[in-house]
Amino acid sequence: MRELGSKAPLCGFLNVLKPPGMSSAGVVGMVRRFLGGAKVGHGGTLDPEAAGVLPLMVGKATRLFDYMQEKEKAYVAEVAFGIATDTQDAQGMPVLRGENWPQEDALREILPGFLGDIWQHPPMFSALKQEGKRLYELAREGKSAQVPARQVSVHALRLERMTPGHGALLHVHCSKGFYVRTLCHDLGERLGCPAHLRFLLRTRSGVFTLDNAHTLETLEAAAQEGNLAKCLLPMEITLGHLPKAEVPRGLRRAFLNGSPLPWAALESLHGTPAEAGAAVCLLMEGRLAAICCREQDHLKVMTWLYE
Repeated sequence: MRELGSKAPLCGFLNVLKPPGMSSAGVVGMVRRFLGGAKVGHGGTLDPEAAGVLPLMVGKATRLFDYMQEKEKAYVAEVAFGIATDTQDAQGMPVLRGENWPQEDALREILPGFLGDIWQHPPMFSALKQEGKRLYELAREGKSAQVPARQVSVHALRLERMTPGHGALLHVHCSKGFYVRTLCHDLGERLGCPAHLRFLLRTRSGVFTLDNAHTLETLEAAAQEGNLAKCLLPMEITLGHLPKAEVPRGLRRAFLNGSPLPWAALESLHGTPAEAGAAVCLLMEGRLAAICCREQDHLKVMTWLYE
């Protein structure tokens, strides 16, 4: 449960630069070994062939998944024209071919039509569930399912340049739940030339970016040197959207003993709109102690984090 060479369990986030060809679960398993068996979870998956930002939760940070602010994501993607596949990416089987290669001007012209709030049909080869079963499991069994369209948001979509092999390099800034490979497939349909996703790099997931990401090699070396704690980001990093309050000194003992805190005693929350059930961060001497929710005139602990 501890980092090799460390006396205290680690808690926080590790921003891993996932390499292509490795599953998100594989990354979690490797980092768990670096940590000597500590509890590790990922805050949103990446397809095995995709690369880029993969936030991992370590120790008590795994309790924060439901509160994480990771709505916005950013990608660099290469769309390849000429072939559509059953998975909508380069790992799938070809299902349609065409040679009506689009010109750069034609591609630039249609991109604005994919901006804003749009409806998207998730691919069959996805981890979404239908009647308790993953869609990709049904697809591998040769079964099909009616996948309802979902509303997603595209904040920015820019063509960087055309690439060899009838491709195009795109920059995508989108909401959570958006499928870039489906975008590539849909671009092909709109242009009259089958298409699929050739390459994908996630450059941002919420507050996690390439700038603060670490390779697995860097993390392994840090673990061997007993310095993995220096790679951790604090638990609070994903909670900037939640109101915060310091537990008054006179109420700390009662709070640690499980007594509910009166809302009126938390001065920093006065004037903060907090509906019943809304999450609030409580701090003890500046350290994150718990996630609570308002119940009438007091706060109830939902997730305990203090050590």
